[in-house]
Amino acid sequence: MKGMTDATTLELLDFVSRRPRTYDETMDAWRSHCPRLLVWEDALLAGLVSVVRSEGGSRVELTPSGKAALRRRKRDRVPIV
Repeated sequence: MKGMTDATTLELLDFVSRRPRTYDETMDAWRSHCPRLLVWEDALLAGLVSVVRSEGGSRVELTPSGKAALRRRKRDRVPIV
Protein backbone atom coordinates (compact mmCIF):
# COMPACT_ATOMS: atom_id res chain seq x y z
CA MET A 1 0.00 0.00 0.00
CA LYS A 2 2.83 2.34 -0.71
CA GLY A 3 1.47 5.83 -1.22
CA MET A 4 -2.11 4.62 -1.77
CA THR A 5 -4.40 3.82 1.11
CA ASP A 6 -8.14 3.46 0.61
CA ALA A 7 -10.65 5.58 2.52
CA THR A 8 -11.86 2.76 4.76
CA THR A 9 -8.33 1.91 5.84
CA LEU A 10 -7.66 5.59 6.52
CA GLU A 11 -10.79 5.61 8.68
CA LEU A 12 -9.35 2.73 10.73
CA LEU A 13 -5.98 4.48 11.03
CA ASP A 14 -7.69 7.69 12.15
CA PHE A 15 -9.68 5.75 14.77
CA VAL A 16 -6.50 4.18 16.18
CA SER A 17 -4.60 7.50 16.12
CA ARG A 18 -7.13 9.46 18.19
CA ARG A 19 -6.21 7.83 21.52
CA PRO A 20 -4.75 4.57 22.86
CA ARG A 21 -6.96 1.65 21.81
CA THR A 22 -7.04 -1.88 23.12
CA TYR A 23 -7.29 -4.74 20.68
CA ASP A 24 -10.72 -5.67 22.07
CA GLU A 25 -11.95 -2.07 21.77
CA THR A 26 -10.73 -1.87 18.19
CA MET A 27 -12.38 -5.14 17.20
CA ASP A 28 -15.61 -4.18 18.98
CA ALA A 29 -15.78 -0.78 17.29
CA TRP A 30 -15.22 -2.29 13.87
CA ARG A 31 -17.60 -5.22 14.37
CA SER A 32 -20.52 -3.32 12.83
CA HIS A 33 -18.40 -2.32 9.84
CA CYS A 34 -19.16 -4.87 7.13
CA PRO A 35 -15.68 -5.16 5.59
CA ARG A 36 -14.04 -4.74 9.03
CA LEU A 37 -12.00 -7.91 8.84
CA LEU A 38 -10.79 -7.15 5.33
CA VAL A 39 -9.78 -3.62 6.35
CA TRP A 40 -8.11 -4.93 9.52
CA GLU A 41 -6.25 -7.68 7.66
CA ASP A 42 -5.17 -5.28 4.90
CA ALA A 43 -3.88 -2.77 7.47
CA LEU A 44 -1.96 -5.49 9.31
CA LEU A 45 -0.50 -6.98 6.12
CA ALA A 46 0.49 -3.53 4.85
CA GLY A 47 2.28 -2.84 8.15
CA LEU A 48 0.05 0.15 8.97
CA VAL A 49 -1.04 -1.10 12.41
CA SER A 50 0.42 -3.48 14.94
CA VAL A 51 -0.84 -5.29 18.03
CA VAL A 52 1.38 -4.79 21.05
CA ARG A 53 0.91 -7.36 23.78
CA SER A 54 1.71 -6.69 27.41
CA GLU A 55 0.69 -7.90 30.86
CA GLY A 56 -2.13 -5.34 30.89
CA GLY A 57 -3.58 -6.66 27.62
CA SER A 58 -3.15 -6.02 23.94
CA ARG A 59 -3.32 -2.62 22.33
CA VAL A 60 -3.40 -1.47 18.74
CA GLU A 61 -0.90 1.11 17.53
CA LEU A 62 -0.10 2.80 14.27
CA THR A 63 3.24 1.87 12.81
CA PRO A 64 5.49 4.53 11.29
CA SER A 65 3.96 3.59 7.90
CA GLY A 66 0.46 4.05 9.30
CA LYS A 67 1.38 7.45 10.71
CA ALA A 68 2.87 8.43 7.35
CA ALA A 69 -0.33 7.39 5.53
CA LEU A 70 -2.38 9.65 7.83
CA ARG A 71 0.08 12.51 7.36
CA ARG A 72 -0.22 12.14 3.56
CA ARG A 73 -4.02 12.22 3.82
CA LYS A 74 -3.91 15.39 5.92
CA ARG A 75 -1.30 16.99 3.65
CA ASP A 76 -3.29 16.15 0.52
CA ARG A 77 -6.54 17.05 2.33
CA VAL A 78 -8.19 13.81 1.32
CA PRO A 79 -11.40 13.54 3.36
CA ILE A 80 -12.25 10.41 5.24
CA VAL A 81 -15.74 9.44 4.14
